[in-house]
Amino acid sequence: MSDLMTYTPGTSLIHRLPAAAKILGLAAVSIATVVTSNLWMTAAALVLAATVTVMAKVPRRLLAKQWKAYLLIVGLLGGYQWLTNGPRTAFHVAGGLAALLLLAGVISSTTRTTELVDLIVRCATPLKRIVDPERLGITLALGIRSVAVVYDLARDVRAAQLARGLGFSLRAFAVPLVVRSLRQADGLAEALIARGFDD
Repeated sequence: MSDLMTYTPGTSLIHRLPAAAKILGLAAVSIATVVTSNLWMTAAALVLAATVTVMAKVPRRLLAKQWKAYLLIVGLLGGYQWLTNGPRTAFHVAGGLAALLLLAGVISSTTRTTELVDLIVRCATPLKRIVDPERLGITLALGIRSVAVVYDLARDVRAAQLARGLGFSLRAFAVPLVVRSLRQADGLAEALIARGFDD
């Protein structure tokens, strides 16, 4: 699996924080940046995200890989907002998104997937008459893993295009990526059915 979403062992304060505290912190920053349109709040979120990243001692190699994946969407969204709504809105939207992505990357780097799954299962336990907490936890784990799997598939497709000397074409890139993703999903579905998760 890609190390885009891989836990990196460490002893920093951020590593030692409970998963619940990290998720609540991310939720608070999300609300603060999305609900308000204050540019100072957006700037504060960026400073906070950068500070937390330094405190967590996230490896530069991992940061580079994460931002290689994130930069396109942040840049496109910021550019679109700049053209349609001006620089203030562009900074608010793209800056807020960048801060949230940075914080989410820190959480994935400093928190084991099992901790996140256990947190969701505990939170869902009071609702067990409505939803199965264990199945919800498995769904979350699969969702987290799927992000990295699709990233790996996209990287493989692009590497194959470059090896054949092909330039970038959205159609030529998207079609094999979708086909490979569907095959991956079919294989996963068969494995789940074999283990009794088909109901």
